[in-house]
Amino acid sequence: MPALVVVGAQWGDEGKGKTTDILGTRVDYVVKPNGGNNAGHTVVVGGEKYELKLLPAGILSPSVTPVIGNGVVVNLEALFEEIEMLESRGADTSKLRISADAHLVAPYHQVLDKVTERFLGKRAIGTTGRGIGPTYQDKVGRLGIRVQDIFDESILRQKVEGALRQKNELLLKVYNRRAVETEEIVEHFLQYVDRLRPMVADTSLLLNEALDAGEVVVMEGGQATMLDVDHGTYPFVTSSNPTAGGAVVGSGIGPTRVSRVVGIIKAYTTRVGSGPFPTELFDDMGVHLQKTGGEFGVNTGRARRCGWYDAVIARYASRVNGFTDYVLTKLDVLTGIEQIPVCVAYDVDGVRHDQMPMSQSDFHHATPIFEHFDGWTEDITGARTFEDLPENAQKYVLALEAMSGCRISVIGVGPDREQSIVRHDLLD
Repeated sequence: MPALVVVGAQWGDEGKGKTTDILGTRVDYVVKPNGGNNAGHTVVVGGEKYELKLLPAGILSPSVTPVIGNGVVVNLEALFEEIEMLESRGADTSKLRISADAHLVAPYHQVLDKVTERFLGKRAIGTTGRGIGPTYQDKVGRLGIRVQDIFDESILRQKVEGALRQKNELLLKVYNRRAVETEEIVEHFLQYVDRLRPMVADTSLLLNEALDAGEVVVMEGGQATMLDVDHGTYPFVTSSNPTAGGAVVGSGIGPTRVSRVVGIIKAYTTRVGSGPFPTELFDDMGVHLQKTGGEFGVNTGRARRCGWYDAVIARYASRVNGFTDYVLTKLDVLTGIEQIPVCVAYDVDGVRHDQMPMSQSDFHHATPIFEHFDGWTEDITGARTFEDLPENAQKYVLALEAMSGCRISVIGVGPDREQSIVRHDLLD
């Protein structure tokens, strides 16, 4: 049976959580393979809104085993706060499994994240300040603390001492902050041992055995393609690989076991934080998209920058991920707009670019080349088939499909689980 990868195709916030939640009623495992509690999902079930930050969206489907993979960095305080929130609302979190190899966010990672951003001043990246980047830095620098380490107090203490030897020099001599005591960090982690132990597993083995048994596994990437540390708008990116390749690494599932790679893309474009954004709107229409689309971050409440659909980015995302399908979300937000522009190419110093410019400098200076499509005024939130959509909405979707690199299989026409039009079955 197949493994599916679900990936954001823009700068995040495309609606991955809703897509995974829809699939979750028909799959057995949903895996979060990267990121941390810096990238949230909003899922609406039966009119109830759930804001998930660290947990996979599949946790809201009773038949699903949710898994936090080895590629995730885990803030244990945030994890248990989220678990308690869901349980208080009647959700069952008892099936959650967490990789023993996942790295842990320590309190000093959050301190370093915040003081580093302030130190950068105008060159700040626009992080959430939750310590995600510094945790990944320690992982790559071989100074990280993994989930399995907190079950051996001697190893935990040694690793914390090793990490703090460098961190305290930075805090004291560069940032003029107090040193962090080893025992403070050790005690912070040890308080979670008993609650965490039943959840920890060899999740790579668990998932591969599930595939061997004919079960369906969905890998739900955090963030999105344009925030990938290798393929995104560097340096205005996250610290992991939220592309399809990163999903298999962060789950411990071999790439040959993946049968579908599903890209999630909005009918327009948004971005949070700093960095280039060719189709960004600075007028009343940008405000309209922001308000109508509810474009405010799940984790931070930050307003998202809004712009028109960018087909150059869609083609690029399709290429680097190998998408087999697109899920187009928030089509309903465009209702009532008389003329809808779509960026079909860029102009860079008089040269047309139909594909993503090779250099970041060119991308920074890219000016969108637009085609315009007639809009619609009819309410589409009740549409359940493609034929239910107004003719102009159908034409808009078909035009995006033709220029975006792969077929559009699902169309979102509202926030609820049921407000979706399925053109092609993602599990067929």
